[in-house]
Amino acid sequence: MSDLTLERQRGAVAAPLPARVRRPDVSGASFTVLAGFAALLIVLMVAIILGEVVWNGWSTVTWEFLAGVPREGMTKGGIFPAIYGTLLLVVMMVAALVPFGVGAAVWLHLYAAQNSWFTKAVRFAVHNLAGVPSIVYGLFGLGFFIQFLGHNVDRALGLDVVWGQPALIWAALTLALLNLPVVIVTTEEALRTVPRDQREASLALGATRWQTVRHVLVPQALPGILTGAILAVARGAGEVAPILFTGAAYFLPFLPHSPTDQFMELGYHVFVLATQSPDIDATRPLLYGTVLVLLVLTFLLNLTAILLRARQRARLLGRG
Repeated sequence: MSDLTLERQRGAVAAPLPARVRRPDVSGASFTVLAGFAALLIVLMVAIILGEVVWNGWSTVTWEFLAGVPREGMTKGGIFPAIYGTLLLVVMMVAALVPFGVGAAVWLHLYAAQNSWFTKAVRFAVHNLAGVPSIVYGLFGLGFFIQFLGHNVDRALGLDVVWGQPALIWAALTLALLNLPVVIVTTEEALRTVPRDQREASLALGATRWQTVRHVLVPQALPGILTGAILAVARGAGEVAPILFTGAAYFLPFLPHSPTDQFMELGYHVFVLATQSPDIDATRPLLYGTVLVLLVLTFLLNLTAILLRARQRARLLGRG
């Protein structure tokens, strides 16, 4: 074979292949457009709702409205008893919810046998309770906390009717039960993020299991635990159905002084103004003002928990 033939063959082999024509990614671009449109639609809906509430309720929110009591069939006056009752309800709910929720999550994560039927039954119950309608919790609170537990406490203490009636404590416990699955799930997920090596190192150094939970697991998982508390506060402050039968009052011009007192609540007050008012036109400004105060109060409660979570995360990063 001549040198000229070899050169021709080499040139044929080394010739570059024609470039492939890249087709436009129509499906990817369509998905991006649809996702952006959905996000924009959600933002617009929230902005419209907030704008309407602020526009119609801003002029109503005065010092007299915030510090006064309802008057003249709740067509005038303020909402301070409802603000106070909402704050007290949320604080009592969190105080009852967080210890039980965190304790249950720690037991499921660290102490329970993962393959036992009892642990599987508990997990099944937790996940299913998260989907139960809130009105069912209200009926459960009425039947268990008031009619069963409260009446038995009155009978045991020789009282007339003190505990066996709708009260602040029963409403708080009902809301705590409503939010218990959320706190359990978020706390357990937070505990899973703690490196296993830290737990094993603590046990290897002679710490007991309880000391490991107290000084290693819970501090590391505290930001996630606070996330569950934030979700519980946001839901508990606006729920109405669970407290309809367990403690909320239609009209109370005074503040609750004990856990056995009934109370006014902002969410229930909004429901009353919207459905039970004798003069809709007179109560419409109060309705918008109450909704605005409820939104701001919920935002402030959530902001407090978010700041605590951020502070705890900064402390953990500083240690690291």
